[in-house]
Amino acid sequence: MPTLDWLHRAAAFSVANQVPYRLLETVSHHGSGDEKSTDNLLIHGDNLEALKALMPFYRGRIKCIFIDPPYNTQSAFEHYDDKLEHSQWLSMMLPRLELLRDLLSEDGSIWVTIDDNEAHYLKVLMDEVFGRGNFVANVMWEKKFSPQNDAHQLSINHDHVLVFAKRTELWRPKLLPRSSKQLGNFKNPDADARGDWLSVDYTCAKTRDERPNLYYPIRNPLTGKEVLPSPTRVWAYDRESTQKNQDANLLFWGVKGENERPRLKKFIDSVQAGTVPTTVWRHDEVGNNQDAKKEVLALESSGAFTTPKPERLIQRVLQLATNPGDLVLDSFLGSGTTAAVAHKMGRRWIGIEMGEHALTHCLPRLQKVVAGEQGGISAAVGWGQGKDGQPFDGGGFRLARLGAPVFGPDGSIDPGVRFATLAAYIWQQETATAWDAGQGTPGTPYLGMHSVFDSGLRLLDGRQGLISPETSAPVPSGSGDSEVTESPAPTLRSRTAYYLLFNGILGDKRPAGGNVLTHAVLQSLLQLHAATPHPDALLVVYGEACRLGAARLAQANVVFKHIPYDVKAR
Repeated sequence: MPTLDWLHRAAAFSVANQVPYRLLETVSHHGSGDEKSTDNLLIHGDNLEALKALMPFYRGRIKCIFIDPPYNTQSAFEHYDDKLEHSQWLSMMLPRLELLRDLLSEDGSIWVTIDDNEAHYLKVLMDEVFGRGNFVANVMWEKKFSPQNDAHQLSINHDHVLVFAKRTELWRPKLLPRSSKQLGNFKNPDADARGDWLSVDYTCAKTRDERPNLYYPIRNPLTGKEVLPSPTRVWAYDRESTQKNQDANLLFWGVKGENERPRLKKFIDSVQAGTVPTTVWRHDEVGNNQDAKKEVLALESSGAFTTPKPERLIQRVLQLATNPGDLVLDSFLGSGTTAAVAHKMGRRWIGIEMGEHALTHCLPRLQKVVAGEQGGISAAVGWGQGKDGQPFDGGGFRLARLGAPVFGPDGSIDPGVRFATLAAYIWQQETATAWDAGQGTPGTPYLGMHSVFDSGLRLLDGRQGLISPETSAPVPSGSGDSEVTESPAPTLRSRTAYYLLFNGILGDKRPAGGNVLTHAVLQSLLQLHAATPHPDALLVVYGEACRLGAARLAQANVVFKHIPYDVKAR
């Protein structure tokens, strides 16, 4: 596979690992809901450091990423320094794409808007980061609908939207809802009792020589005339299928039999619930630059953000890539459009902005969203309206900022770090997944059990299911309407239980007590371990010190790791 080469390329691949992990500090809470339980998050800070800070808590959990990075157009914007050399731009994008890839769920997708200046370089770079086989499409968005008369050469009316899946074998886009125009094509000119229908061509793009069995006469029942297809375009169905279609009154010859050839009826309840998305998105379907500027102007008194995207464009992405409740991330939040649209559509969201406009543009806009603002897609999705006679509840979000590094230069752990935070870092380090407190036993050192299999269940709509270690029977996750692919029985590679002795989790606040693996503490852990689903699994115990010898640890099937020295996340 071809790759890009640029100045300082090698150094760019080490940037993400060198970025320190930082604490996320809640600054304020907006809207309804409990502050701690609000899933939606606006982060004010450098997006590279913010992405790294999210990793222990969200790795592998983001269903859809939409980003609109600086286009590197060699011009200066009010809110972005968009004048970088190609090599600098690529070095800026690479570590961010690496972190975004790791945050993306196995059945997730990433959508990146870009123009011709860097689009093709970005495609090759994303091929390397995400894998060329995970490329989905290059969508053409019609951002302008009229020629630019002052263009020196061609009037560029499009932007690119590069689409990659984390794993293409797991990801499938949703169908687009049928428009009123499309639904209007369904009629019932022959008063068929089965309802409205539309007709489709009864021929296919095959010749008589290619498919001689599809070249035969069909009798028009209204005129008695037998008709043949064209020698270069034969019938789409064989004789037996055609007879069944005739018997079922599915062939339409015109109300009075005036059609030269039959057409096939497709009833509205027999076609798929939506339409397959295409790679050309017209401005009248998803909006354009002028629409976007008008939307922002309606929300701001200080003037429009220079480079917004229309809400309908983001709506189209989220329609295809997510379900209600899924988590959406935008690490180049700009004016806040992605977060606003995700919120209105019932998706959870995380938005990151480093500039002051995180506070001057994004925050006020999202405050208006939770209050029920009526711009953009609000009317189309019923935003701002109470349901079932209840008052409108716009939900809420948190504003957060980057705090101190979790780990100091000497490896020490920041005093503000508590058990759950360190547990998340350790779990991510050991399993390459985000930690969920529900995996363990609250109030104990037990973090959870992690099993690794050679294979697992996959669902055709992109959702990853669960599979029992003892059986190959699938347990689907999600809506329950997914089609399940056949999967071989999984082979267990390893199973490990993780424990953390920190902050006196066993009741002793002294470092020499509950944070140290002693004989007494080990007995407590073994009793706790015996109650887990797999008491024969290996125990990995993190603590500040160990008072036991290697033989005793081996006898108990325990591997001890030191805090902070073995916390490689730092």
